[in-house]
Amino acid sequence: MNFGSDNQSGASEQVLNAIIAANAGSSSSYGTDEWTHKAELLLAEIFETDLKAYFVTSGTAANCLALSCLVQPWDQIVCHDHAHILNDELTAPEMYTGGARLTGLDIDRPKLSQQALFEYLTTFEGHEPHTPQPRALSITQLSESGCAYSLEEIQALTSLAKKHDMNVHMDGARFANALISLNCSPADMTWKAGVDVLCLGASKNGALAAEAVIFFNKELAKDFEYRRKRAGHLLSKGRLLGAQFCGWLEQNHWLDLAIQSNAQAHKLAQSIQSSCYSELAWPEQKANFGNEVFAFIDNAKIKELRNAGAVFYEWPKRFLPTKDRSDATLVRLVVSFNTSDSELTQFENVLHSSK
Repeated sequence: MNFGSDNQSGASEQVLNAIIAANAGSSSSYGTDEWTHKAELLLAEIFETDLKAYFVTSGTAANCLALSCLVQPWDQIVCHDHAHILNDELTAPEMYTGGARLTGLDIDRPKLSQQALFEYLTTFEGHEPHTPQPRALSITQLSESGCAYSLEEIQALTSLAKKHDMNVHMDGARFANALISLNCSPADMTWKAGVDVLCLGASKNGALAAEAVIFFNKELAKDFEYRRKRAGHLLSKGRLLGAQFCGWLEQNHWLDLAIQSNAQAHKLAQSIQSSCYSELAWPEQKANFGNEVFAFIDNAKIKELRNAGAVFYEWPKRFLPTKDRSDATLVRLVVSFNTSDSELTQFENVLHSSK
């Protein structure tokens, strides 16, 4: 019963086979190989547009290198207060951007709202050169609270950002899960909605260590090759990254994996909703969510579940959607593509049992 993180699952068989195939013999180095070239062509086909893609091994590197192309060191990046770049990437964003400031909004909501962004940008009283100006907006899809931004929400946020001369970055660590949840096209959720650069995560959804930085606005990518090299993220055997993306994308394998994990997460959410010992934390999750489930679970039941072998983590108290509860704790449970029905059944049996 491991619901700790989708980072803890391994790679899919199709991705592993692609790595093994690319490993045979020798090939051009530093991303000039046939697999990397093919992966970029596959992405252009999937996103229905001309684009520039670069591959790295971690989400932190992808996000922070992308942001470094969108702002100057004296600028400001606006994001949700729960955002990974603000809370879980140490000071990597500041290091890669040369010191750009991150500002979080809407701590009491599971997603950044258009209203909060509007109020912040329209009442911003900074004056140059004394105050960093907002120059980039970062959206996480799925959000850090497991909820998907609808197409309308993305368009509203990006439209507002563009009116204030801001570039738009999307952290797509769980992009595939959001895509399945919304039942839309990759193009609709990105460049057609105003996104300039997407960090597309494969590591949480069937790859070993593979992330793509995709520039829809290719002018913003002009220095990325140098930034990636300077940061130590240009792999000599880059074909192993390209091969992972080829194996991941071909035959819609990436979507099949997300369909599987989302379906298992829905089963888990239904089990939580039907138990008298737990409830979903965010009402929004009943509509648009992917492979993460946030729930209040009675403290005594949490102990039972952990004693039975369940793995999951408590969520930071400062992100609580309601006032702190003494009888229950907010936890995050993450489902992966290889979460089994037996794990879900075992969890449900313990959750619903009475003593």
